[in-house]
Order: sequence, then structure tokens, then C-alpha cells
Amino acid sequence: MSADRAKLLSSPREAARWREAQEHLLRGRHAAAQKQYRGLVRDYPGVAELWFELGNSAAGELDFPAANQAYSRARELAGDNAALLSLLGQQYQTLRQADDARRCYEQAAGVAPRSIDSRINLAVWLEKERRVEEAWDQTQAALEIDPRDDQARYFQAFLLHRRHQNEEAAEELRNLIKGGPRYPYVKYASRHLLGVVCDQLGDFDEAMRWLLEAKQEIRTLTDTKVLERGYDEGVRLRHRLLDSFKPDAIRRWREGTPEGDGPRLAFLGGHPRSGTTLLEQVLDANPDLLAFDEPVAFNQEITSRIPLASTQGDALFRQLDLLPPAKLGEMRQRYLKSLLREAGELEGSPVLLDKNPSPTASLGIWLRVFPAMKVIIALRDPRDVITSCFFMNVMLNSTNVNFLSLERTVKHYRDLMDIWLRLREFEGFDWIESRYEDLVGDLDKEGRRVTEFLNLDWHAGQSQFHETASQKLLYAPTYHDVTQKVHRRAVGRWENYRKYLEPLLPALDTYCRAFGYSP
Repeated sequence: MSADRAKLLSSPREAARWREAQEHLLRGRHAAAQKQYRGLVRDYPGVAELWFELGNSAAGELDFPAANQAYSRARELAGDNAALLSLLGQQYQTLRQADDARRCYEQAAGVAPRSIDSRINLAVWLEKERRVEEAWDQTQAALEIDPRDDQARYFQAFLLHRRHQNEEAAEELRNLIKGGPRYPYVKYASRHLLGVVCDQLGDFDEAMRWLLEAKQEIRTLTDTKVLERGYDEGVRLRHRLLDSFKPDAIRRWREGTPEGDGPRLAFLGGHPRSGTTLLEQVLDANPDLLAFDEPVAFNQEITSRIPLASTQGDALFRQLDLLPPAKLGEMRQRYLKSLLREAGELEGSPVLLDKNPSPTASLGIWLRVFPAMKVIIALRDPRDVITSCFFMNVMLNSTNVNFLSLERTVKHYRDLMDIWLRLREFEGFDWIESRYEDLVGDLDKEGRRVTEFLNLDWHAGQSQFHETASQKLLYAPTYHDVTQKVHRRAVGRWENYRKYLEPLLPALDTYCRAFGYSP
């Protein structure tokens, strides 16, 4: 323990100062937290954790230079604290600073070579960078430390799957599950991955069995009913808001926004697993467009600042409609500052593309703040969307909790796409739909159509988008898939699971017809 840390913790009064700063940070009062932490690091400059938390508060205030300065100091002071170095890696990852994240994970593994957690954290990162063989080496090093470690055995199986060695992956996973993993994450993740592997091997009933087991395991880890209730309440609020929209609202908002106020902005949404990442990468290969892969800017800087608390639809709309110009301007500035954190200096005036499926549910709010924004909605056969979502293994939250059952997955699809079907009836904004099947059927034709909608010329490099994508770190769950050449293997995938979907198909008929798919 450093002398400064010992001194800080020995004084009840000073320890209370630290707790107060942490309370501000936990409650999102970042300005107050930042002020408190600056005083603490002045008095106790040798405490690495204080610098780390100062960085977190600065990042919350979008003061990214100050955040980086604080994180750099925390890293210098971390010494052999592998846990703190790993946390720093995660924060750099959140800020989309890949090189700094990697260095922290590497440093953590370096100072604690016998730490399996540090080895696996580094292996996970290396795999995201598609450095599979290096990830494999780190995993093998972890297994040499403890051949029975659940995390290392699971990730070894995952890497076998990435290498297309699915038979070997399946064997490893069956042995792991049979032994009874003690880590809750491994308990369900190993079953989920075995379901994915069985699907790849063509054993569809076995795949569904393991998926259902995995999702049942997840339900034992948290109160999913609470998450479902929170989601359902959000849906009710958004639908009440949309029902109260005036026919001329978006047009009026657009006319009231100064011409040329901000950069050219486009939103790419639709339901998750509808091909948004594929279309994003095709567009991002255009030199006059800058795409952002599921950034947090909209949720952090816009929806969190428009609290739709009323239960009355008309009152909800008035809250949105009467937002003062000053607040709208502040939200636009904060959104763009957050969005551009990973872009550096912009050259020219590129179109900024925010690709983010889930915020499609809040598209009405988007259009209040950015009424001149162009909207692209990715479509895919609803039955393939349901199947693909059910196969996702993503962090549990109030949205993804719906993917624990086929019934709730269908509900989520209907909730979100009902919002789009309603919004596209309004005039006053520019939108286009793009079908996944058209894109994989004729990449140049469909890609050109969407590119020209953005008032851009088609660029030859867009046809070879996978080459550009393979050189970038992607954050979407499908980061691995979009580095491959375009293919049609996922079209009609739902037929493999028809008997499981059969009772739910009538609920999707309306959407199949609305989007041009035969029920």
C-alpha cells in the first residue's frame, strides 16, 4: 500500500471525502465528482484508484483529454495491480481507444503472469482484434497454470469454434458442462456456445436444446421479471408518445431548425440482427462517410436528458415539442462531442452515420433533436430476425432480456417495428428501407441505392467492404461475421427451426406483408 493511500484511509474524515466523491460518480453527478476528485488527487497524488475514478468522472463530463491524463497517471501508479490495470483496459475500451486498452491488458498479464483472469482478459481482447493465434497462446498459458479452470476451458472452446473446428469445440464444451462449471457465466455461456456449434454442425434440435438450457441458467442469475417490467413500461411510454404525435410535428421541427446547423447526420437502425452491421460496413467503405458502430452518445446525451415521466400521451408529446432551443442546442453539441470522441480531427465534411438498432424505438426523439437527419431502416425476413436474435449471447439488460424466450423475442420485434410502421406514415423527414436479402443478393445495386440516398457517389471500394472491415476493431456482436465476403447462407435460416417457431408465425404475418416477405 502506498504511503498516500495509507494516509488517506487512516483518516475517517478523508475517507469520507473519498466516499462522497464515489457517491457523486455512482449517481452520475460527474461535474461534482470531478471537482471532488481533483481535490483528492492534489492531496493524495500517489493513490492510483483516485486517478482512475477521476478519469471516470471526466469521461462522464465528456472531458476526454482530462480523462486520458487521469487514466495515464493511474496506469503509471498501478504497479503490479493487475485488477486495476484490467479495469483501465475496460475504460479505454469504452472510450473506443483500442491501442490503450490493449496495452493495459498486456501490462496486466505482464505484471501478474500467474493470473488466469489477466491472461483471459488479454485473450478476449486479442480475439476481438482477430489475432486468434495470439489469443490461443494466452489461453494455453492460462490452462498451463490450471488445466481445470472454467474460464480458460470455455475460451479454448470458443477459439476452436472461431477456427471452424466445431467438432473439437463441441467435445470440449460437453466435457466442460459435464464437469459442472462453478462460474455462473461459464455455466450458461458454455451451453449457449454449444448450441451455436450444434447449429453450425447441422444438428438443429440439439442446438435448440442447449440454447433453452442456457437461457434457463441465465434466469437463475437475476430477477429477469424486473427487467421485463422495466422494458414493458418503456414500451408503453414510447407508444403513448408516438400516438400523441401531431401529423405536422416533424415537418415543423425541421422548418424551425436553422439551415446547416451541425454536420450531415444519418441514422441506421432497424431491429437487431437485420443486417445493420453489414450495411454499415458497406457504407463506411465510402471515403466521404464516417460510420460509428453502436456508440453510446444518443442514450447518454439525448434520451437521458429528456425524462418522459408522464403517463399521459399528450403531456409526453408536449414535453418533447416544447423543448427550448437552448436545450436542443446543448444536446446536439454534447451528442456530437461524444460521438466524435473516437474520430479525431475530421477532414472535409463527411456524412456521420450512427448505426444503432435498439434506439430505433426512440426515433421520434432523434427526429426532435435532429429533424434533418436521414434515416435508413434495415429490414430482414422477420422469421430470420427472430431466429438470429435467439442465438445471441449478449449482456443481459432490459432490452436483451427479451431474447430469453422465443415469445418475448417476437414481442420485442413487434414492439420496435410497430414504432417504425407508425413513424413512416409521417411526412417531414427523409427515410429509406434496405432489405438484407437485396444487399446479399446484389451488393453493388443495393449498396449504391442507399449510398445515393445519402447524396454520396458510390465508391469502388464499397464492393470490397470486408477488406476495410478486417482492418478495424468492431464493437457490434456480429464483429466477426462482417469481415467475411458477402454470402446468402443466413437467408431462410429460420426454416431449420420451423417447428419451434410455428406457434408464433401468425404474430409475424403483418410484418412479413408490410416489408415484402411472403407469410
